[in-house]
Amino acid sequence: MIEANSAPFGAAVRVLTRAEHGISRQSISSAALRVLYGLKESGYAAYLVGGGVRDLLLGQRPKDFDIATNATPDQINRVFRNCRLIGRRFVIAHVRFGGDIIEVTTFRGSDGDGMGGISGDRLVETAGRILRDNVFGSLEEDAERRDFTVNAMYYNIEDFSVTDYAGGLSDLSNKVIRLIGDPDRRFREDPVRMLRAARLAAKLGFRIDAASELKIAELKELLHEIPPARLFDEVLKLFMGGHGEKSWRELARLDLLSVLFPDLKPANLRANRVFLEQALQSTDARIQADKPVSAGFFFAVLGWPMLQARMPDKPTQDQRSEAIDSVLIQLSRIIALPRRYAMQVREIWEMLPRLFGASATRARRILPNPRFRAAYDFLHLLGSDNPTLKSLAERWTTAQLPDADLDDIFGKQADASQISGAATGAAVLGLVVQPAEAAPVEAAPRKKRRRNRKPK
Repeated sequence: MIEANSAPFGAAVRVLTRAEHGISRQSISSAALRVLYGLKESGYAAYLVGGGVRDLLLGQRPKDFDIATNATPDQINRVFRNCRLIGRRFVIAHVRFGGDIIEVTTFRGSDGDGMGGISGDRLVETAGRILRDNVFGSLEEDAERRDFTVNAMYYNIEDFSVTDYAGGLSDLSNKVIRLIGDPDRRFREDPVRMLRAARLAAKLGFRIDAASELKIAELKELLHEIPPARLFDEVLKLFMGGHGEKSWRELARLDLLSVLFPDLKPANLRANRVFLEQALQSTDARIQADKPVSAGFFFAVLGWPMLQARMPDKPTQDQRSEAIDSVLIQLSRIIALPRRYAMQVREIWEMLPRLFGASATRARRILPNPRFRAAYDFLHLLGSDNPTLKSLAERWTTAQLPDADLDDIFGKQADASQISGAATGAAVLGLVVQPAEAAPVEAAPRKKRRRNRKPK
């Protein structure tokens, strides 16, 4: 290991040679390697950076591979024909190889503090939040602009060394998430870093350093200033990355849940605790097993306590519809919930009452419905700590078997005890159960009229 001079922001620079770290090019995606070598062969510096390096040093499989270079966005665009420049706040190059997209950024510059106005192509609010940041600089300056120490390590494709500019190697060993620089300033620059700190701590099983935690408690309301579309992306990363349950607990511990979703009242969270935990655990398990997950289903779970808080006792169908509209509007305001997900949430919530008090006739209509499976899964989760709902979910489980006898499972017509049990279970959820259809009354067979035949 080489101890170099201090970085401009005070940390001692450490360089690990190829023999001193366990990163192998076989662990780096072929798309990332093509970008690294493409930049190198075009005469530019090219480094794997951020979470990819961090995860490789921890022996984990990175989800993304990000690259930093001294090439400008226009130069990157000229090197790769399959490149697209995106972003206004900071221009980023996306280089696509098949289904893989590699994010390439130009080294960011410090450009002084830039506080309270425009400096170069950098715009900062008086309060400190960065609105635009297209100031380019050196590798050392880029490291200073990174968010956390464990994300400020660079893998050099030139000699396969790893350079640590901010004490990230030490924090990896001590399992600490620490901001680079003054936490007050860094959180004010971008309040989303509070959510990223919680996500990293949950994903890695690390702790957030005390100075950063104190500032999160003080500055968490700044998250209200973040555009809803950015918050939507962060929420997906928090809960759809395979560590959603841990992220939920970390957000709750830091009191960030109440900032993100003010309608998640403590009483409703307590009442739905088992349901929420089971849902998050199930989602995590599916993601870790490389199985598909539905973001719409997750938002139906997330919004359920909010819906319960808005539901009056014994709601009418109109009141229930109004409550659903209110929750979806609120989610759209907070996290810019896309319309396609809002529609999935509505479909699940509106399908759920149909599963109560069903007869065999209704079950035959419900089972082929494309919305049935999501509503059934939702009911199964709701039955985690409710015997009545669990029993109903088990009946629908049996109904899906190839040789299921629906007449035997549900009866040709929902009897009084079925309807009563359905109403009891539905009342727990604030649902309006659709009335069971009456069995069709068979008409008496018509007598054939005898025709008088003429005698021959």
